[in-house]
Amino acid sequence: MDEKKNPGSISMFALALPLCLEQGFRILVSSIDTIMLSSYDNAAVAAVGMTSQYAFFINILYNVVCVGTMIVLSQYIGAKKSNEELGGIAKASIIMVVSFSIIMSLAVIFGTGYLLSCYTLEESVRSYAHEYFVIFCGFGSIFIAFNLMQGAVVRAYGYTKQILYATILANLINVIGNALSLYGWFGLPVFGLPGVAISSVIGNFFSCVYLACVIRRKKEIQFSFKNLFSVEKTYFKKILSIGIPTAGENLSYNVAQIVIMAMITTLGTAAMSAQVYTQTICRFVFVVAIGIGSATQIKTGYFVGSRNADVAYRNLWRYQFCGTMTSMVLIVLINLGKGFIVPMFTKDPVIIGYVSSLLLYSCYIEFGRSLNLISIGGLKGAGDVGFPVGYGIFSMWCIMVLFSYILGLKMGLGLIGFWLAIGTDETTRGLVMLLRWKSKRWQTKALV
Repeated sequence: MDEKKNPGSISMFALALPLCLEQGFRILVSSIDTIMLSSYDNAAVAAVGMTSQYAFFINILYNVVCVGTMIVLSQYIGAKKSNEELGGIAKASIIMVVSFSIIMSLAVIFGTGYLLSCYTLEESVRSYAHEYFVIFCGFGSIFIAFNLMQGAVVRAYGYTKQILYATILANLINVIGNALSLYGWFGLPVFGLPGVAISSVIGNFFSCVYLACVIRRKKEIQFSFKNLFSVEKTYFKKILSIGIPTAGENLSYNVAQIVIMAMITTLGTAAMSAQVYTQTICRFVFVVAIGIGSATQIKTGYFVGSRNADVAYRNLWRYQFCGTMTSMVLIVLINLGKGFIVPMFTKDPVIIGYVSSLLLYSCYIEFGRSLNLISIGGLKGAGDVGFPVGYGIFSMWCIMVLFSYILGLKMGLGLIGFWLAIGTDETTRGLVMLLRWKSKRWQTKALV
């Protein structure tokens, strides 16, 4: 059977490489966006930073549907379910995503003023935040949601390169639009932050159009609006049974990170800056674990759906070894080159000293993070969502947050204590997930 007609035959490398590049590209463009905005107005940077946390929570809502759709579809594809059943999953996803996006659009457009009134803000920051959030997450919400949903469907069929191309297209439009809006090139007026928001919406729109063309061109992808409302209720239940716990875990993790950052603020501005800079550098390492974890999730879904659980079991160990070794090589290389890398972010000798120390402890964190992200990808791909989510939430708060407080503040270890706590959470959680995989209890959780 031709590889394009049999997504399960796509190699792990072909799945994982575009996913890693996609994550790396997103991080790179995000960094460029921040630099461009900072050259325009610091109040604009503050406004985007403040509203981005709410934009993230909106994305979590959409990912309830999108993550569930991708996992269910991958198992259905592996099980060689009928086109009608595959199309039913996609239609259920369309209905939920469009419904959620309409609700969120109305909430943002009519509720942003009230939301911002809860903050004590300079008037310039308030004005920027209102303009940006209403345009990007209000009027642009449907494109954000549909972009994520189409991406989940295309990714489930193994077309990860196309997702990379869509990401590059959207972000290039975003960067070019930002430059035109902020710098007034070619004699154009300076549109400021509203122009930045509009360029992001336009980028998402063209990404949606590109993915729609991919779906139309790849005949095996079942995605149609015909008979949209004649969808079996079981499809909604299956998608949500996976998506809701996963979204809850993501939400818990990010709230935990907010709590940790609040504790770090008590250590002073230098410590806060060092935390942000070190996290920014390390993002270019853990994109590998994220990409391999996502690819592992898809491949495991194929294997479990096709009743090849033993193949999935053996392969995860191979994926895990490759991912962990790659992460460790990258973080060691960064430590070897940190004398050149860290001064690119700051010239402050105190912050440079902090970041240089934290990068050493990052070896511990990235080792554990690779264990965690890849093994959890396998478990979720197999349909075993309850255990990793439940234990993950327990570990985040009882190890990461609690021991950050004990080691970082009570025992006076400062940032080092925080990073030891984070590394211990990631490592112990990863080891527990690998033990869960070894137990093979996940084999009873298949969705087909």
